[in-house]
Amino acid sequence: MSKYKIRIADQLLGDLLDACGCVLIVGSKWCGKTTTAEQMAKSVAYMSDPDEGPRNIQLAKTTPHYLLQGDTPKLIDEWQVVPTLWDAIRGEVDHRRALGQFIITGSAVPADRSKIVHTGTGRITPLLMRPMSLWESGESSGQVSLAQLFKQPEQIVAESTIDIEELAFLVCRGGWPMATNTRSKKAALTQATIYYNGLVGFGSGEDSDISRADGVRRSPERTKLLMRSLSRHQGTQASLETIYNDMVVNDGNSLNINTISSYINALKAIFTIEDMPAWNPQLRSKTAIRTSDTRYFVDSSIAAAALRISPDDLLNDLNTFGLLLETMAVRDLRVYTDALDGNVYHYRDKNGLECDAVIHLENGKYGLVEIKLGGEEHIATAADNLKTLAQKIDTEKMNNPSFLMVLVGVGKYAYRREDGVYVVPIGCLKN
Repeated sequence: MSKYKIRIADQLLGDLLDACGCVLIVGSKWCGKTTTAEQMAKSVAYMSDPDEGPRNIQLAKTTPHYLLQGDTPKLIDEWQVVPTLWDAIRGEVDHRRALGQFIITGSAVPADRSKIVHTGTGRITPLLMRPMSLWESGESSGQVSLAQLFKQPEQIVAESTIDIEELAFLVCRGGWPMATNTRSKKAALTQATIYYNGLVGFGSGEDSDISRADGVRRSPERTKLLMRSLSRHQGTQASLETIYNDMVVNDGNSLNINTISSYINALKAIFTIEDMPAWNPQLRSKTAIRTSDTRYFVDSSIAAAALRISPDDLLNDLNTFGLLLETMAVRDLRVYTDALDGNVYHYRDKNGLECDAVIHLENGKYGLVEIKLGGEEHIATAADNLKTLAQKIDTEKMNNPSFLMVLVGVGKYAYRREDGVYVVPIGCLKN
């Protein structure tokens, strides 16, 4: 058995258990929810286990009180199989009047929420997990702390060992815990393909993950077309109409915008898609800010699997490489920002001024980040872009940005430029 790799979510889970009766861990399949929960659980009930599942499901439906007995915190894995468990857990938390009683995990939002009566507010609190960041999987040295950048250090000193070939591999491998523990790179890359195949399904598609999201049977071929279109539009604000035009060439049979929207909603329900909301700062002069979400998968390897591209393909197509690197970098920034009690946004205005990621903390502090593959010319352009945006912000109404950072895929050293912009290889960063 492979050794458990420490996750940033470990601390977050512990903190939430200290503050609430039940923690709901959600996230995509294979991102490590159950394994992380097992590290803290004192007893477990598996709802999808071939041996224990049928018995536990029956108990959950008939006598949920007995299923919820055991040492605490008790883990209920894939609770959404029996949605009525939600209210039973909420009621048990109320009855016990104690914190840290349950951990429940799920890789999908329940298809039928009509059986859930109460919201669970104050009793059940969510924790979103994603595939592993490079620091969690061991590829990043972690010598540059995102939290430390908010303190505006005069200098940063760090070194990355990730070269362009390794970076291409990491983008295609993704952050699936199983992929980080395989014996060969070929086996590691296969994990994303296995995830993708389970997502789109075979034959009629009845058993695909996208169909199980809400019980609606969806075409594997149509799902593949959608996944390929979304893969080509990673990091953009592509509209449903744009995606429709991509797909209709190969799928003119009853395809419409509403159908595409339902497929996308199903992918969001199983945490495959995690689009990025727009940032709306106070500006010195009025300009229209684009409010459309930016399209991202929860992991770059999903796009690589959908496009059937390998690390070698990325090395021969730097444009696609850059798009998928951005998806991986956003994944890492989200994981790190969760630990800082913040969120990640994007910025784009009517004049085309963009910022790939805005790290905005609950205390009002924020940092501006551009993501680039590498190269001095691209770094200089990105730095100028960040400074332009920073100058537009009305600092009488909100804080100055705590930092400006160019996050690069390829680069040996982290450093602070003379203009104050930090240049950080992704292989140096942590929370």
